[in-house]
Order: sequence, then C-alpha cells, then structure tokens
Amino acid sequence: MPGRDPPGAAGGLVNGMGYASTRAVALIGITAHVVDVEADAAPGDAQVHLVGLPELSVWPARARIRAAILNSAAAWPDARITVSVSPVIPGYAAAADLALAVAVLAAAGVIPAQRIMGRVFLGELALDGGIRPVRGVLPMVAAAVRAGISRVVVPAECAREAARVPGAVVMPATRLADVVDQLRHGVLRDHHDQEPEPEPAPSSSFAVDLADVPGNPAARRALEVCAAGGHHLFLSGDGPATMLAERLPSILPPLNHEAAREVAEIYSLAGHSDRAPGFAPPLSAPHHTSTAAAIFGSVAGNRPGAVSLAHRGVLHLADAPEFVRPVLDGLCRPLDSGQVHLAGLGRSARYPARFTLVLGARPCPCPEGREECACTPEARRRYRARLALLLSRVAVRAPVEWGDSGARAGESSAAVAARVLAARVRAAHRLAETPWRTNAEVPASDLRTRFPVAPEAAELLRSEANTGLVTADGLAWLLRVAWTLADLRGADRPQLDDAAGALELWKGADGDGAR
Repeated sequence: MPGRDPPGAAGGLVNGMGYASTRAVALIGITAHVVDVEADAAPGDAQVHLVGLPELSVWPARARIRAAILNSAAAWPDARITVSVSPVIPGYAAAADLALAVAVLAAAGVIPAQRIMGRVFLGELALDGGIRPVRGVLPMVAAAVRAGISRVVVPAECAREAARVPGAVVMPATRLADVVDQLRHGVLRDHHDQEPEPEPAPSSSFAVDLADVPGNPAARRALEVCAAGGHHLFLSGDGPATMLAERLPSILPPLNHEAAREVAEIYSLAGHSDRAPGFAPPLSAPHHTSTAAAIFGSVAGNRPGAVSLAHRGVLHLADAPEFVRPVLDGLCRPLDSGQVHLAGLGRSARYPARFTLVLGARPCPCPEGREECACTPEARRRYRARLALLLSRVAVRAPVEWGDSGARAGESSAAVAARVLAARVRAAHRLAETPWRTNAEVPASDLRTRFPVAPEAAELLRSEANTGLVTADGLAWLLRVAWTLADLRGADRPQLDDAAGALELWKGADGDGAR
C-alpha cells in the first residue's frame, strides 16, 4: 500500500493502521520455541485472519481475542487484520493469546508498535479481558531468556514462577486493559513480583526416614544398592514395600542444579509448579487404575505423565501386576531410552523420563488382608507373568515382610545416604570421561571392554550364564550391580564376593534369576 512502512518497520501507520510484531513462546513437549507474532492492519472489512495456527484453533483464538479486546474498553479495529505466527505452531496453546491481542492493537494504532517489540507476552485471555495463568511458564520464560529476550509479560499468578529464571525481567499482568493502558502511556514497568531469593545450595530434607521401617534387612540392603547404582528394584511379599519405596528418595543424593531445573520445568508444564521438589529427588506413585495418558502423558494437552514427574527420582508402582498390560509393557521404552515419545493428532512430543523404578507385588492376586489364599499355582504364575517384560530390566529383587514392631530400629536415612553418596562419587570419577552418570547406564559392551571385573568374578558370572539361569541381558545387569557393590565398599573393581552378592540380589526372593 503506498505510503505504508514495509514489514519490520516499527509502527508504520496510515490512518492509524500499520504493522506490528512481538514474540510469544510455544511448547512442543518440554521444548520451548520462541515464535514471532506479526499483525498487519489494512483498510477493508472489519475482520481478522489468523495464519500459522492449526485449523481447529483459529476460531476459538479469534473469538477469545475479539471478546477480550471489546471487554477491555477498546474498540475493535475497523480494518482487515492479518495476524501471522511463525514458525507454525503444531498445537496451539492459549498462552499466545496475549501476544496476539497486543499485536492486533499495535497494528491498529491503539498502542505504539515499538513498545511491544523486544518483549515476550504470555497469557490466556478470558472473554472479559482477564489474563489467566498458563502451564509451562518456567520453560517458556527460560527459552525467551536464552533467545536474548529478557523482558516478559506473564499472568500475575505465574510471576513468582517466572522470576525464578535467572536474567528474566518479569511484569505481572492481571487484565488486558491494564497492559494496553501502560503500553499506550509508556509506563509499562518491568519488575519482579519480588526480589529473587539467593540460589540455595543443593540439599534435600524428607519427612520420612528409613529408620521407620521395621526389620527387612535384605530389602533395606537392596534399597541401598539401587540408590548407589541407579538400578531398578522389585519388592515381593506382603510387607512394607510402599514404606520402603517412599524412603528411597531420602537416601538418593540431592539433585544438581541442571537436574533440579529439568524437574522444575516438567512440574511447571504439568501445572504443579507449587509441588516441585527443589533439589530433592521426586517420587511419583500412580495408582494401578491410572490410564495410559496419566502414566505416560498426553500429546493432545501437552501434559507430562507420572513417569516424567518421576524424572531424576523414583517411580513406584504398588501392586504392579494390577496395572493394565499396555501400561506395564509400555514402561519398557522409557526404561531403555530415558524419555517418553508420544505421537498423535499430526504432531509428536518428547518428555524426559529417567527414573529408578520400584515395583511392588503380592505373591498372588488375593485381596490384601485375606487370611487364606485360594489361588491355584497357575493363577499365581499368570499373575507374576504380567511383569515378565519389566522384570527383564530389573536388576535387584528382595522379599518384604512385616517385622516385629518392637524390633530395634534400623539405620537412619542419613547414615545410608552418606554411603550412597560416597559410592556415587566413586562411580562418577570412574565414568568422568563418559556420557553416563551411574553404573546402571553403562552399556553391556563397555562393561566387557572398558570396565572388566576381576577374573574370578567373571568366571562365576560366566558359569551362571552357561547354566541358562542368566540371559545375556541379565549378565550385563549382574556386572552393573557388581560394580555398585564394589563402589559401596570402596574397591577399585568387583571381586568374587561382589559377583556373588550381585547374583544373590538378582535372584532375590524367588531364588531364580532366569529372566
């Protein structure tokens, strides 16, 4: 159009109309992408065209934005408005509503276009012009800061969460009318909801303690080994399996800053930012009636599931055989890869899911508390067979039973955690030049070539493999557990006793490790 500034010019206007641009952030899985939001106002019928959004999202977004603007004491621009979002958002999230609205108003000349440049606007618009909180503010603000955009406008309820991102300058917003008024008069003040608190040193504290669990020395030892090496655990019996699983995070080392950030971003995306555990390893314990979407997450709503909420911590499945078979078998992929990959509705999403798995199971499907078991041997076999695929990835088994309540209390979590930390430090030193952090992550080929065990230990494990009691994958898990036992006692490499101890833990309550 003659006389109008070219795209990219700040606030080029003819008769109060022109071009404006700002930024928003889109989340695909846990990965945040900064997107450009551009608006162009031209003479013509009063209508709005949205480009770059999924087809099913265009009408709802247009309706929300129009109603919010009209209910914010601002007239709808008497112009043909074209709004473009680039790159294209595979699944539109309402968090971009605020950016779309201010871009429309800036293009129409209601607010100066140059005042929305260099900022990121996040927030869902209510029809009355209110700005609603959104999930995932933490990873979205972090992505904006990484892209060099430190000034972000967020819903007031999310301001405290956004201010946790180093380098972010946060403006809380309650209503669209307030944002427009401040932008129009040039008094949009960037400030934190409150001064950020100094970054604490990694530490963790728990309300539960391992000393609370009576008896069960074998299960307590298994718990310590799993914490030291990152191994998965199967607790079998009618004892306090849940109590033990709940106390596993209390003996794990505190998360480092990077891991704590990952966990906080997952909880932010799930809408549970207030429940983020900080530097403490998280615990996720879904019920066996949970759906597959609740366990693995949903690509439609871009929401992580229970396995991702356990990232860098513990996933506990009590009464594991009661879970539906697709859930049990589906857990094998995140156990192998450390992430969940979901696909559907023409898009895909990935969520981190590297955790320590603790399975609990009763001996048979009889209801808990039943005095006499009526299950046939075949029913018991079928009940346990539901866990076959998962147990092939579980390195440690242990029996649990209810001990004497008057028995002497066991070691505290603090005492066990000190040994676990020393073993982790020893393993980290050995694995310093590798991409792995724990013994459980070391591939089988490297266990044989780069990290050989003592000859007599290798001979014992080979003899077990030759009998058919241990599969090739099982042999690799035995080597990993043997290294963990060596780390716990401060040895340079596993000896015969470590290999024998790994076999004992492998066979566990059943005395059979053929899996």
